[in-house]
Amino acid sequence: MSCLRPAFAVACLALAACTGVAAHGDSGRSEPMIADGTDFGMRPGDTVTLADRSTLRYLRLVNDSRCPPDVQCIWAGNAEIAFAWHDAAGARATFSLHTTVGDKQHRLGTRMLTLRSLARGDAPQAQLHIDIAP
Repeated sequence: MSCLRPAFAVACLALAACTGVAAHGDSGRSEPMIADGTDFGMRPGDTVTLADRSTLRYLRLVNDSRCPPDVQCIWAGNAEIAFAWHDAAGARATFSLHTTVGDKQHRLGTRMLTLRSLARGDAPQAQLHIDIAP
């Protein structure tokens, strides 16, 4: 019987810890905080919190006409990914970033978001950079 008490206590602590995490945010997960001047990765469906307490969500790959790897193409092609941004006051904006043609940067209030690179596939990871806008 005495063996069960420590195991029970550990189980109760684990349950309490999970309950505390679930209290953060609507999804039951807390979003990572991204500091200014940081490179970071996101996949479709990911949400991050920026230094000004605004949130950025990677919505989806809109289209991808990039030349496949190891193929010689006349044109490199372009990929477009969509985002939603909520400022700290609750206003929402949606926008897209492009790999080749179109905007690789977008102003988010006093910050600038830059698309550094985009992996390939149906749900590609985007490498991004956030910093104070010039």
